[in-house]
Amino acid sequence: MGAAYFYHLTRSSAEATLQTLIGKSLQAGWRVVVRGRTEGFLDRLDELLWLRPEEGFLPHGRAGGPHDADQPVLLCSGADIPNGAACLMSVEGAEISPDEVQRLDRVCILFDGGNGDAVAHARTQWKALTGAGCAAQYWSEEGGKWEKKAESG
Repeated sequence: MGAAYFYHLTRSSAEATLQTLIGKSLQAGWRVVVRGRTEGFLDRLDELLWLRPEEGFLPHGRAGGPHDADQPVLLCSGADIPNGAACLMSVEGAEISPDEVQRLDRVCILFDGGNGDAVAHARTQWKALTGAGCAAQYWSEEGGKWEKKAESG
């Protein structure tokens, strides 16, 4: 059974934070799905992952290709997880189900602390997931480094 990790972004962009989290997930041996809502965001992330980090790149693909099942990191806007990922990362308020949290090793929910709607949506997600019995952690970078601020389950 996994847990949902909420990342309250106040200093870093979602793209920069995703790069770090994806790198750590791959080091842990996990396949990853990044679920967004808009193709524009996924296009920017796709380009960024090809260009950085400069000492390498994070192997990935866009969902809908013939080799989705082989991708260590898959960028998608749908609910499917065709690459057998152990870690699901949600951006732009993409939906996460309690079943996904229970089934996967880790679910990361990144939200923009400067956007009131994003904060409200993340609170709703926290209540829904913890109310369904999912373990959850809330992380903030407000103090300049990532710190765990709350835990449930």
